[in-house]
Amino acid sequence: MFETPAGRLLGGDAAALERGIHAWNRVPVDWDMMEEAQVYAQPRMQTTLGHPVEVSGRGTFFGKSLRTLKLCPTDMEGWWFERTDLPDSLPVRCSIRNVWTTGAVVSNIVLRSGSPHNYIRMAEHMISLRMGLGIDNLLIRLESGDPPLFNHGSQNLVEALRGAGTRPVNRPARFVTVRERVTVANRGGGFLTLAPADPARPLLAIDAAVDFKTAIGRQRIRLALDPEKFAYGAVARTNSTVMKMLYCKTIGLLFADIRNLGYSIENLLIAGRFGYWNKPLLVHEGKSLEAVWHRTTLDLLAAIALIDEGLFVGEIISYKSGHSLDVEMIQRIYQESLLTPLVPAGF
Repeated sequence: MFETPAGRLLGGDAAALERGIHAWNRVPVDWDMMEEAQVYAQPRMQTTLGHPVEVSGRGTFFGKSLRTLKLCPTDMEGWWFERTDLPDSLPVRCSIRNVWTTGAVVSNIVLRSGSPHNYIRMAEHMISLRMGLGIDNLLIRLESGDPPLFNHGSQNLVEALRGAGTRPVNRPARFVTVRERVTVANRGGGFLTLAPADPARPLLAIDAAVDFKTAIGRQRIRLALDPEKFAYGAVARTNSTVMKMLYCKTIGLLFADIRNLGYSIENLLIAGRFGYWNKPLLVHEGKSLEAVWHRTTLDLLAAIALIDEGLFVGEIISYKSGHSLDVEMIQRIYQESLLTPLVPAGF
């Protein structure tokens, strides 16, 4: 597993991909957890929350406002958002079909359905939990399109959903994979590869690596996804550079999308060229892996959650990827009809 970094190129430049693979091969694995791999139980019934629960925090894009999410059980299949301030709008499903943009200034996945007003920004830190916690059906009610920020990634959401428990839905859970190994790449050498699952050992195996020209540097982890590992990594904060922080506090004040951002030194990981400006989290063997954990749990898995036919299983290799490339991959596999149901061995 992970020996073949690339498959059929669906998008991007072959020469840039080749450079990216050479760079990826030089990044050491900081933490390999594949020996702890747990296969998914199949077959099983779908689940939803045991009871509603609320979580509040200051707004992501309007930091002076308190924002509340109400996480609700539902018999609708999939994850849905309902804007309570837009009573005439239909719920927005977590689906690649409803991705509006990945952000021009602030990188984030924005979902929208119908009216341009019926949007949800920074959706990734919510929808990633669909993959990480294995809750199949959920309705998230919001007061606006601006969700709350938390000081430790999505830890508050993880704790709320776990505390609410689950109940079964009378519908079998569905699992999907890709028909073949496929890759998308960007001009900077970043790439994302998805590969088919082994029906005899269904799991979601991830090899994720980042490479920043800051104190974050090169980080790489390998794991098979399970709720415990997701909960561990979900505390990781979005990372930012000192220069970007200064831009937001100066020139950025001229722009509406930036001047009211709720980011702070508490809920961001701020990296300078040679060191961090605040205390990094998720230290393993003396090295903080917070940036790669955030990339894996709250960014990459959010894009995988946009696959609405079922829970994705298979192999993922991510190197220097981001929201735009992640979303491009999901769009490409839909355009080429590359998804296929996973049939467990023996069935």
